[in-house]
Amino acid sequence: MAGSAAEAPASTAAQESVALDEVVVTGVRKSLREALDVKRGSDKVVEAISAKDIGVLPDVTIAESIARLPGVNATRDRGNDSQAVVRGLGARLVLGTVNGREVASSEPDRNVRWEIYPSEVVSGVQVYKSQSADLVAGGVAATINISTIDPLDYKGPEFVLRAGPVFYDGGKDIPNYKTTGYRGSGSWVHKINDDLAVVLGVTAQRQKNGYGSFTGWGYNDSNARPPAGASDYSSDLNRDGKVDYTPWGAQMSASRIDQKRTGVSGGLQYKPTDHFELKADALYSKIKITEVQDQTVWGANNWGNWNRGDGTNTGWNDGDYHAAGASFTLINNAVVAATVPFSSVQTVLAKYTEDKDLFAGGVNGKWTGDQWTVAGDISYSKAKRDNTWKAVRFEAWPTSTSFDWRAGKTPTITTSQDSISLSQTADLAGSHDGPERLNDELKAAALDFTRDFGGESVFKSVQFGARASDRTKDHVSFSFAPSATGATIPTSLLTAYKLDDGANVPALLTGDIDKIATVAYGANAFAVSKATEELAERWAVNEKVYEGYAKLNFAGDGVGGSWVSGNIGARLVHTQTSSDGQQQNTASAFTAVTVDNKYTDLLPSANAKFDFGDGKLFRLGVAKVIARPPLDELRASRTLANWSPWTGSAGNPKLKPFEAIQFDASAEYYFRPEALVALSYYYKDVDSYIGWKQTPVTFGGQTYTVASPANGGSGHIQGVELTFQTPFFFLPGPLSKFGIYSNYAYVESNLKEFSPANNPLRMTGLAKNTATVDLWYANGPVEARLGWKYHSPMTVIYGWNGADLQTLEAEKTLDFSSSYTVNDHVAVRFQVNNLTNEALRMYRDNDPNRIGRYDSYGRRYLMDVTVKF
Repeated sequence: MAGSAAEAPASTAAQESVALDEVVVTGVRKSLREALDVKRGSDKVVEAISAKDIGVLPDVTIAESIARLPGVNATRDRGNDSQAVVRGLGARLVLGTVNGREVASSEPDRNVRWEIYPSEVVSGVQVYKSQSADLVAGGVAATINISTIDPLDYKGPEFVLRAGPVFYDGGKDIPNYKTTGYRGSGSWVHKINDDLAVVLGVTAQRQKNGYGSFTGWGYNDSNARPPAGASDYSSDLNRDGKVDYTPWGAQMSASRIDQKRTGVSGGLQYKPTDHFELKADALYSKIKITEVQDQTVWGANNWGNWNRGDGTNTGWNDGDYHAAGASFTLINNAVVAATVPFSSVQTVLAKYTEDKDLFAGGVNGKWTGDQWTVAGDISYSKAKRDNTWKAVRFEAWPTSTSFDWRAGKTPTITTSQDSISLSQTADLAGSHDGPERLNDELKAAALDFTRDFGGESVFKSVQFGARASDRTKDHVSFSFAPSATGATIPTSLLTAYKLDDGANVPALLTGDIDKIATVAYGANAFAVSKATEELAERWAVNEKVYEGYAKLNFAGDGVGGSWVSGNIGARLVHTQTSSDGQQQNTASAFTAVTVDNKYTDLLPSANAKFDFGDGKLFRLGVAKVIARPPLDELRASRTLANWSPWTGSAGNPKLKPFEAIQFDASAEYYFRPEALVALSYYYKDVDSYIGWKQTPVTFGGQTYTVASPANGGSGHIQGVELTFQTPFFFLPGPLSKFGIYSNYAYVESNLKEFSPANNPLRMTGLAKNTATVDLWYANGPVEARLGWKYHSPMTVIYGWNGADLQTLEAEKTLDFSSSYTVNDHVAVRFQVNNLTNEALRMYRDNDPNRIGRYDSYGRRYLMDVTVKF
């Protein structure tokens, strides 16, 4: 595996340094030491996680461990760390691999959801921040690789079993919902003989991580104003001659989540001679999510002044903001608080289901001769997702409704009547979105050659090889809307309740969605046979990639008495895409289209490591890198609105990849085993950044404003990263058993997204400041860690729509983990995540007063027992 400690011999000074301290370490201290060995031995700028002993990591999923590395953040989904952000660049610019192989994803783009990989199946993680010609192309931010266990090299117990309950307090106030789940895993590593070994692992998890979520629907940002003398003043609420922007509405949701995850992994390693080795590995993961949602929607009828049009209407919505008893508060010409009469209150009782499957596997063979090494790898990966959302809706009209969500305040909504006393008449159509199906299939093959030169030459070896991959991602979606009967929903079918945490809103209503649907829409209201295909959502993208590379490795005497080693090389990448989709040229008719594209990139790279002895290293790296566009943004689809405002949405199959030329420098001092102080600097000159633009396009005599992804932005991103970790060897007695792991990263960039047009957001993923501080304790059978994580505000894509950009506010999270080893066979672990109950808060349009989302996930408590034999 590229980047492992075996890729370059450790310096003599390094070996001597380790030999000075023969203390046997286990658990967390051992994993920290082994991770530093990987970082130190690499000729690239790399961060590493080591878990050669099964179950040694204190985190539950590998996503939580990755997020603690220098310059790395993770975005939360349903309270779980999920996708990785590296060096201020979003998940779209991070390439994820498993055992060096690119993997399929059930996301519509390319992003890898790292939380699907339990820590028990992972032996190590490498985050490559500088590039080398032998790495698969695709990571402008970084390449994150997960390594699984090589059974012949494994030194731990043959059987490891772990199980225990998990309690989530985010959903404790939701009625008829139990918040206790479980986690369990088992692994078996067996050496059949000295030449052949196998590994088998199974995992099972049930998450009951319910939570409350408040969502703002964005703002009516039309700059249209009524003509002089018109009676419609809905664009200028305070009559000061300036446009005032009004919210489309808001929603509160309480989600009863029941998430079941199962996984199976296996591997085989066969090494009959010193010259030949064969490996095979496979991973299968299945996730089933059932999410019952109790929702209330406010302001759908009049908050947004949606009917003001071009000024020809009489402006009754504007009248609501000026009616008797009404009021409003403006900040930056936007309504952030108001009291509005007879505002719509919709109760939405919904159920979301999602089934996801992932398979990734491959076979690798390597033959080693006196001077030549030949390695071949074939792999296959497939991911699929099937999801459905169905909902019952009914509406009421209280005398008045007030809202306030200005920055720095907990979102608040009040109504003049309580929820259960409002008239619940089934006069709104229901919703059935789905089934929605996504498939992603990836096949790849690689062949690599290495020629060792030997002797005293400064050139130690040359590597060259080729790789080909074929990937197809396709998507279809169906929907229908059951018609309302107009019947009144009996209050006996409804129960009101409030959440203690999260937004301050009126009580939510809950009930049996199927029984209520029968009243509201009749029998068999949600029969899937009624669904019709959404042609605008039918698309497929095929991508073929052909790569070849050559890399020359060198080592010799360097400047200042150092020993210098490194490589210089280049990778040639040719990409061909074919995109299928359905396009609208009028408001109703669709036409099937296919659009082809191709491009070629030459990616030179060079890395050098200067070893000055006594644990002092200096690294340099330079490379040209690319990240191919998100696959869903390559779709050939286009959809147009049927009414004013005349808008549309489309993909762009002619997108070019993200491109950057990057420079890396790192100074590192390994002053003791498990101890490091390091300072890194990087600079990326970015070209052809991909963002979303709005373009006027005319079809059939009507001009539409169509939003679509486009290449455009160029600029730079640069940053520094500081790492400090050490055991407290300098303190007396018990205090010497403590240690610290810490890092800080600062990022600066002039790159912007393309929206909002008048105040563009920072590039997705860019948090100016990121920090991690872990205080750990390891003394015999007792281990503990208190971990603090911080990031400043950053732009994120929340959900599957790449155009839905929001700003994630600064987050500070605190986690605690502890374990006690009873004996050689039994250990107990206890964890609390999100100790301070840090909420997730987002805002829209680069304005903190325009709330986007406010989620209260609560804390997660875990206790489990590990048995080894």
